[in-house]
Amino acid sequence: MPKIAIFSDSHDNLWHLEKALAQVQEFGADAILHCGDLCAPFVVKWLAEGFQGPIHLVFGNNDGDGRLIQVLASRYDHVTHHGPYAELDLFGVRVAMIHYPEPARRIAQAQTFDLVCYGHDHTQHRQQIGQTLLVNPGELMGFKHAPTWALYDTETHTLNWVEVPTTLSPFA
Repeated sequence: MPKIAIFSDSHDNLWHLEKALAQVQEFGADAILHCGDLCAPFVVKWLAEGFQGPIHLVFGNNDGDGRLIQVLASRYDHVTHHGPYAELDLFGVRVAMIHYPEPARRIAQAQTFDLVCYGHDHTQHRQQIGQTLLVNPGELMGFKHAPTWALYDTETHTLNWVEVPTTLSPFA
């Protein structure tokens, strides 16, 4: 039963990203979605080298040098940058991904997808809208809330939150 890890709003926090990638391996995720605000292009390399399964990315409002982000993503066969919006079929699950909550909600209301993922406001959200699950995994950054991501089981269509362990100093 394939599982999808859902990330958002990492904002260059490589310490939390590294721990989240280790958790993704531990929980047996088969793919990663990142709903935007990687921020710096170098984060693409951390993701690509930290996870060997399919990785799907969309732009957020704080992503710098979008051209370089897309160039770096294209260097890895298992990484796809979709621009501002993605529609995917992953393991038989119809998925839409965008950074912003308002269009994500409208996409979910159309009930064309099984899973609609977004980020932007750094706040965990899960809502069933008919047959569509609308999800914000929270933030990896750990600024407004504890750093979290979500794990979606494609067979049972269930979602679990995963909290990323933190330390007092990013250098610890």
